Amino acid sequence: MLRLPGRQSFKLSKPLFAILLTTLMLAGLLVTSTIRNLSREQKIMESFLLDEGLTLIRSFEAGARTTMMHEMMSIDLPVVTLVRETAKVDRIAFITIITDNGTVVASAGTHDLTKDQSLTDQVLKTGEPVIRMLHVDSEEPIFEVAAVFQTLPGDAPMMMRSRWHNRDPLMKKLEDGRAVIHLGLLTGEFLKAREQDVIHSIFMGCLLFLLGSAGFYFLFLYQGMRITRTTLANMKLYTRNIIESMPDGLVTLDSRGRVVSCNPKALEFMAMNIEELKGKNPEELFKGWPVDSLSRDDGVSSFLYTFLRADGNEVPVEISGSALLDEEGYQLGAVLLLRDLREIRAMEEQLARSQRLASLGRMAAGIAHEIRNPLGTLRGFAQYFGSRAEDDASREYSDLMVGEVDRLNATISTLLQFSRARDPEFDRVEPSVLLAKTCKLLEHDFSEKNMTLTLENSCSGYIEADSDLLLQVLLNLLKNALNASSEDDNVILSCEADEHNIYITVTDHGIGMNLEEREQMFDPFFTTRKTGTGLGLAVCHQIVEQHHGSFEVRSSPGKGTSITLALPKQQKT
Repeated sequence: MLRLPGRQSFKLSKPLFAILLTTLMLAGLLVTSTIRNLSREQKIMESFLLDEGLTLIRSFEAGARTTMMHEMMSIDLPVVTLVRETAKVDRIAFITIITDNGTVVASAGTHDLTKDQSLTDQVLKTGEPVIRMLHVDSEEPIFEVAAVFQTLPGDAPMMMRSRWHNRDPLMKKLEDGRAVIHLGLLTGEFLKAREQDVIHSIFMGCLLFLLGSAGFYFLFLYQGMRITRTTLANMKLYTRNIIESMPDGLVTLDSRGRVVSCNPKALEFMAMNIEELKGKNPEELFKGWPVDSLSRDDGVSSFLYTFLRADGNEVPVEISGSALLDEEGYQLGAVLLLRDLREIRAMEEQLARSQRLASLGRMAAGIAHEIRNPLGTLRGFAQYFGSRAEDDASREYSDLMVGEVDRLNATISTLLQFSRARDPEFDRVEPSVLLAKTCKLLEHDFSEKNMTLTLENSCSGYIEADSDLLLQVLLNLLKNALNASSEDDNVILSCEADEHNIYITVTDHGIGMNLEEREQMFDPFFTTRKTGTGLGLAVCHQIVEQHHGSFEVRSSPGKGTSITLALPKQQKT
C-alpha cells in the first residue's frame, strides 16, 4: 500500500547531540576553571599578604630594636613615631600594638581595638600568626595579620635587657614578647584583579554562549533543511510512484510544446522509448493532432486516436490535453493524458451484443411456436405423401422434405434454448473429470478425420459450475476447432489454474480468423461454415456469462486459433 508522506518529525540528531554535549562540557570546564582560579587567587592573596604582613612586623621589630638602641644612646626615636610613620604607606590600613593586658602601646589608622582582644589572646596562647578578613562598611576589605611582637630577640645582651626592665615595665613586656601587633593591609588591588578575572570569565562565558547558540541555530537550520529535503524527496518518490502506477498514459510538454517526460503506460501505448520521444511535438506523434488544441480558453482539449501495433492490433485511446499556467496566467507547458479505451469499447460491444441477443431472444420466443406447429403439419403431410408415392423420385423428394423440416425444427429448438436459457445449477465440478469426459465424447469424431486431440491438464481441486452447460461449451469449441482444421492436425485442450480462476484453452492450427471475424464470432447467426447456424458460440458466450467468466481469443489467418475460457473457482453469492 502506498503511503502518503507527511512532514518529518524533528529528532535529536547525532550532530545536535554532539554540539549540546560539547557546549555543556565547555560550560562545566569554564565554571570549574573560574572557581578554581578564584580560589587559587584567594589563597595567593592571603599568602602574599601574610608574607608581606610578617615582613612588615619583622621590620617593626627591627625598628623597635633600633629605637631602643638609640634611646640607650640618648637618641629620641619612640615606637609610637615608628608606627605612625609606617602607617602612612598606602597599602597599610592600620597598625596597632597591644599588650597581654589590653594596653595599647601604639596605634595608627582606623581600627576597632575592642574586637582585637580575643585575637590577641589567641596569638599569645599559640605563639603563631593569625589572619582574618575584615569587611568595613562602604570600604574595601582589610586583610589583618596578628603576630607576637617582641622587641628583643632571646639572645639579646643581659645589660640591655636589665636596663629596659628597670626603666619601663611596658618595655619589659615588649622585650619579653607579651605584646601582639595587629597589621591591616588593604586588598583593593587584589580585588580589582579578581574583578577583572570575573569579568574575563563572564566574557568567556558569554562568548561560549554565543558560539553555542550560533552552533544550535545553524544546526537547527541544517536539521530543518535536511527534514525539508527528505520530505521533498519522499514527495517526489510518492508522486513518481503515482505517475508510474497510473492506468493511463501521461505525457508532459514544455512551454514550446516539446515532450519532456512520459510515464511507462504512455511509452507502452506509443511503443517507443523516452529518448525517441524527447523534444518531439504532439503533431509528430499523433497524426491529425489539432495544432491549437492547447490554446483554448478553458485550457482543456480532447482528441481520439488509435495506435496500430506491429502485430496488427489496434489500441484506441482518448488524449486529453491541459495547459499548465503559472500564477500570472502564463503557460509553462502542458500535460497530455492518454486513456485506454479498449475496455470501454469492449464493454460497449458487449452491451450491444447483449442488446442484440435480447432482441433476438424475444423475437425467437415469439415466432418459434408459430413456426413449429406448421412445421409439424408439413412433416406429417410429407411422410403421408411419401408413403403413398408410387415411384422412387416421389419418395426421395418426400424424404428430403422430412429431413429439411427436421433440420429447421432443430434450428428453432436452438433458438428456443437461446431465448430461454435455463439457469445453471451450480455444484462442485472437478475440471480434470470434465475434460476427460469431453475428450471421450469426441474421440470418434477426431478419429474419422485422422486428427489427434491432446489433453494437457494442470488443474486440480474443484470449481463451482454447471457441468452439463460447461460440457456443452467445450463440445462446441472443440467441434469448431475440428471443422477449422485439416487432416493430421493436432488440437490441444489444456487447463491451468491460479488462486482464484481456472483457464481452459482450446488451440488449433487451422485456418484462423481475421479481425472482423473475431469481432463478430459471438454474434447470433454469424458463421463461416456453409452448413452452420451461427448460434453455437452465441449460446457458449451466454453460458459463460452465467458463470461470471470470460473469453480471450487469439487468432491469425492461416496460423490457427486459441480460445481461452476463464472461470472463477467460486461463484459470487
